[in-house]
Amino acid sequence: MATGITTKERLERLMAAKTQLEAQISKNGEILAANDNVGMTGPMIDAEGFPRNDIDIYQVRQARQTIICLQNDHKELMNQIQNLLNQYHSEIATTDPELVNRASALELDSERGLGGANIAPPDIRPIVVVNLVSPSSPAEEAGLRVGDNICRFGSVNSNNFKGDLGQIGEVTRNMQNQNVQLKVMRGDQLLDLLLVPKAWSGRGLLGCNIVLPPESMEY
Repeated sequence: MATGITTKERLERLMAAKTQLEAQISKNGEILAANDNVGMTGPMIDAEGFPRNDIDIYQVRQARQTIICLQNDHKELMNQIQNLLNQYHSEIATTDPELVNRASALELDSERGLGGANIAPPDIRPIVVVNLVSPSSPAEEAGLRVGDNICRFGSVNSNNFKGDLGQIGEVTRNMQNQNVQLKVMRGDQLLDLLLVPKAWSGRGLLGCNIVLPPESMEY
C-alpha cells in the first residue's frame, strides 16, 4: 500500500524549491549589477530628469519586478518551512536531527540577504541573553561571550519563541553531539556560530547561562 509523503520528504522538497528560488533571484540580481549596479532602488533618470542612457531601463524594470515577485514567493516558502519545523520539531529532531540543522542553516542564509539583489535581511530580534560562559565549555568553544544576544538557537527564533526557556532546553537535548546553528547579535555585529551541545567536565550540555528577564536557566 502506498504511504503518504513523510515530513522529511516535505522538508526536502521545500528546501529544494527554496534553492531554486534563490538562484532565480540571484540571476536577476546579476542583471541589476550589470546595469551600473543600480540595485532595487537606484535612480533610472539622470540629474536633468531624463531616462539614463547608461543602463537598460527595460531590463532593470523587469528584473526588479521579477525579484519582488520571487521575494514574496520566497517569504511564503520560508513560512512553510518554519511552520513544518515547528509542527514536527520533536519528531524530526529525534529521527533526523541533521535535517533540522540543515533547515535552520537555510534560514540563516536567508537572513543574510539574497545573493546579488541587494535585498536587506528581515528584522533580527534577540530571544535570550548570555550572562555566563564557563571556561572550556561547549559554549566557549563555539565562541559565545557574556552579553551576547542570541537571535536564533537552532530552529527557535523570534517568530516561534514563546518566552519559554524550555524551548532552548529541548533543542539542546535533541541536538546533543550535533551542530546547532546560532545567530548572535554582538554590539552592531550579527554573527553565525556553531554550537555542539555535549557532555563536558562541568554542568549541563552547554556550560553557559541564558537569561530571559526575569527568568534564567542553566543548561
